[in-house]
Amino acid sequence: MSNEETMNFEGWFPYDPSKPARLLSPVVLAYVGDAIYEVAVRQYLVSLPNLRPNHLHRTATGLVSAKAQCAILAHLEPVLNEEEQNIARQGRNAKSGTIPKNANVLEYRHATAFECLIGYLYYTGQQARLQEIVHTGIEFMQNRP
Repeated sequence: MSNEETMNFEGWFPYDPSKPARLLSPVVLAYVGDAIYEVAVRQYLVSLPNLRPNHLHRTATGLVSAKAQCAILAHLEPVLNEEEQNIARQGRNAKSGTIPKNANVLEYRHATAFECLIGYLYYTGQQARLQEIVHTGIEFMQNRP
């Protein structure tokens, strides 16, 4: 994304990233990707008929946890193009400094890779691909035994 493309970024709000997405740190992309994915999951859950708060929270946690994101990335890897694989690899190799108590290091790194990919797709304006990946991931997790 060139500087000109950065200035034409069309996200949800009028705050362009400070530099092109390919120059943002994988940890920064994951930071944004985590939020984007969380909103997508919440929007999906609100589209379902069961809107009890406890049910919403439990289901959301099952979809946004590091374990879930790790599983989603493993499921998606065969259909990722070369650019997406590179972004995910950068996210996986990024050193974020902390590991949540409910995930091991490997799960956390793969979850970061997934979030990095989501952030990258968001910031590069690849809305259709972002929706496809999020939908495929949610569907995969919802249909798991």
